[in-house]
Amino acid sequence: MKTVRITGPRACAVVDKPDPAIGRDYVLLKVEAAPMCNEYLAYRDQVYLERNRPDSLGHEMAGVVADAPEGTRLRPGDRVVALCGYPCGTCELCRRGYYSHCAGTEDPLEVCKSESGECGFAQYAVKPAWLCVPVPDAMPLDHAAMACCGLGPTFGVMQRMGVGSFDTVLITGLGAVGLGGVINARYRGATVIGVARSPYRARLARELGCATVLDPRDGDPLEQVRSLTGGVDFAIDCSGQPEYQRLCVDAVRRLGTVGFLAEPGELTVRVDDDLVQKGVTLMGSLDINLNDAGRLLHLIGEVPDQIERFITHRYPLDRIGEAFDRQSRHECGKIVLYPWS
Repeated sequence: MKTVRITGPRACAVVDKPDPAIGRDYVLLKVEAAPMCNEYLAYRDQVYLERNRPDSLGHEMAGVVADAPEGTRLRPGDRVVALCGYPCGTCELCRRGYYSHCAGTEDPLEVCKSESGECGFAQYAVKPAWLCVPVPDAMPLDHAAMACCGLGPTFGVMQRMGVGSFDTVLITGLGAVGLGGVINARYRGATVIGVARSPYRARLARELGCATVLDPRDGDPLEQVRSLTGGVDFAIDCSGQPEYQRLCVDAVRRLGTVGFLAEPGELTVRVDDDLVQKGVTLMGSLDINLNDAGRLLHLIGEVPDQIERFITHRYPLDRIGEAFDRQSRHECGKIVLYPWS
């Protein structure tokens, strides 16, 4: 099968790997749509996050079940979106649906005794059947794939926060995750303030329903937020940048809640001023709760025009270098790869 390998700084290639084998409760997925996330950091800066390796890239995917062992609920031909990661499925957090916070993740190659199949930038992948969510017949698979990092992280944190129609939400970092947060917040009826440096993404955020987009180069964003709201109800950082993480804590009102979704960053918290006196709740979050997967797919099905606007570029797998370059310039929303095109 075809898959992607990073061969050096700003260099990559499509290479062949053996087709994956499946074992235990894993299914073989023919990957039809593979959204891109933070993999461009490995391509551009040689920074590898999550499960990324030079020959293992992509953690978002939707496709068709090609093979499934007896006893699983999925059969060949089923259309599914595969949720991110390889959690154990048996710990207390997994049983509660918080699979993304599992501390006992497993190695799918070891479970399946396979040489390949652990990544989405490939024609085939392996996934535990319980992490594969059936996709409605009328829904395009690339739309369904937005249930991964496109809309999943911000949907999950907004569920936990309880964002509603009377609330104002600040989103810092309007990349592929933050832009999805605009869609989620607007679906809930909330007012959204965004912070972004990229003119392309600022424009796209407004098209998706962001009421105001602040450029920190135009003045102190904290003063701008306070002049607009006096303090937002919720703040969500999708940037991983310490100055924006601090902005979220400072811009949220008393008894407000701040959610952190991006992996990097190092935040200094003043316990008395920020927590004791101000009463702010700080919340770390990753993906959705498994029990909310159907709700998220329903949301996606309700806003197809926004999803089409969110997916700004589509590439076949053999144009991966072009896709990485576009991500590196921040001139895109969500990019989707098509391994069989």
